[in-house]
Amino acid sequence: MTSEMSGKSPSVDQTIASVEASFRRQMAIALDSFWHSAIRNRILTFAFALVAVILATAYGTVMLNHWNAPFYNALEQRNLPAFLQELRNFAAIAGALLVLNVVQAWLNQMTALHMREGLTRDVIDQWLKGRRAFRLSMTSPLGVNPDQRLHEDARKLAEMTTSLSIGLFNATILLVSFIGVLWGLSSDIVFKLGEWSFRIPGYMVWGAILYALAASLLSRLVGHKLSNLNAERYAREADLRFSLMRANENLEAIAVAQGEETESRHIHQTLDSVLGSIRHLALALTNLTWVTAGFGWLAIIVPILIASPAYFSGTITFGGLMMAAAAFTQVYSALRWYVDNFGQIADWRAALLRVTVFRAALAAMDIEALDAPRIEIGASKDGILSLKGIVIGPRIPGEGNPAAFRLVERDVEIVPGEHVMVNGDQGVNRKLFFNALAGLWPFGTGKILLPATADILYVPQIGYLPEGRLRSLLAYPVASTNFTDADITAALERVGLQHLGTRLDERARWERLLDKDEQMALAFANILLRKPRWIVMHDVLEGLEPETEARLAALLGEMTGTTLLYIGRSAAFAKATDARLVHLERVTDLAS
Repeated sequence: MTSEMSGKSPSVDQTIASVEASFRRQMAIALDSFWHSAIRNRILTFAFALVAVILATAYGTVMLNHWNAPFYNALEQRNLPAFLQELRNFAAIAGALLVLNVVQAWLNQMTALHMREGLTRDVIDQWLKGRRAFRLSMTSPLGVNPDQRLHEDARKLAEMTTSLSIGLFNATILLVSFIGVLWGLSSDIVFKLGEWSFRIPGYMVWGAILYALAASLLSRLVGHKLSNLNAERYAREADLRFSLMRANENLEAIAVAQGEETESRHIHQTLDSVLGSIRHLALALTNLTWVTAGFGWLAIIVPILIASPAYFSGTITFGGLMMAAAAFTQVYSALRWYVDNFGQIADWRAALLRVTVFRAALAAMDIEALDAPRIEIGASKDGILSLKGIVIGPRIPGEGNPAAFRLVERDVEIVPGEHVMVNGDQGVNRKLFFNALAGLWPFGTGKILLPATADILYVPQIGYLPEGRLRSLLAYPVASTNFTDADITAALERVGLQHLGTRLDERARWERLLDKDEQMALAFANILLRKPRWIVMHDVLEGLEPETEARLAALLGEMTGTTLLYIGRSAAFAKATDARLVHLERVTDLAS
């Protein structure tokens, strides 16, 4: 990778820093993604159904709380008929709540599923939109291994958003429902100190609030680093996955170089970073458990202790005590929702940060192209490919990048049917010129006027062989159904791959089964099938066996009606096509 490709764009950096520093902006990006999702209405439908079920469940829970008083009073009074009646009432209430719990569980899962579908599709579409993925991979570390953000982070964000949203709403409804119950019960509690008696309005409500507040503040104090620790862990996990994928994709080269030990050492170093992040996270979670578990165990006895003075003074019955304790537990449970979910909230914020930063960086790719000097690319009105004053520049002028380069001929026109070869001085990056024609490298000055885009086929030196059936690979990216088996086998025969004609429906990792010559021959078979009017190639004959080079060059020579633009040095191409030569030269001073 050249150094002009490895620098970061200021606009991308500023965008990333802005999103990382602002939770509000992260939420705005997430809400924008949701609102423009194609399945927004489906998610909202499930959300409304969940609201209805949660409200019904809260009502049933309140009824179950009221059931406590007559049930425990019947026990205290040894009233068997009343006891049996309360058992029947319990069966009815618990049965209804059971059905509601099952329905809510199903709605939870379906909502999470559709949330993940909407978010993942949105991020993938943003990634593969307008060549953003390529530009991000060349200008920012975010584009080096995006699979973690596209897959795992998007999954966690969707599932945790659903879980936390439902939990928060459910806790809020329970709080609203039971705080009134607990307030009413508190008004009946009379405290007696000798001959003096008094009431404290909302006595148990204030007790629950103070207890939950103490738990929340202590949890916040102990676990404030969890969000950053989770984000750091995800980043290191992504590095490990990338190291494993890279090694897996280059097993042959590693084996030939006997580099297994070196690769193993590198992977172990990356694993050490992951394990170090997990250790820090484990320590933080362990410290948080002291708070959450401690307050959880105390919650068993605290409500009874708070209400016990009134019970021992005789102002409430045993059933009233148990009802007040149950109501206190519901209010406290709702208030301590933040405490119980502090770790998950931190995890959610880490996933939100990584996904929204990635999405914002992708959107910034469009701004970046506008900020930097760029080559103007337009459509040719007369079907001629025109190159006017083209200077292929570094991405950011004046930052120590290698010198730019330009066409010696300055203004070049290529008419339909012409064969042209573009070579250049030593050290000139011809690939960037190829990328500029393909619209992948906009940095520089001048104007490129292209014939209809649908008529042009760009053939890189190292092509892409997708996994799947051979016939699909040969037709990529168009559908294989556009070509008959006879067309495909004829193309394979012309490029010397007739032995593959019987394997058209075979699925395989073809980039591993075929050598370099066979892979380039497949690219030429694709050309023969698609029959483009214009072909732009980057050094496709470089490094091939003489026999393969001669065969493929001869095929290009037979394409008398096709415009050929070959970027590279190839005597075989020049001889077979009688190509006109155009030259690239280095420019040390962009102002010259």
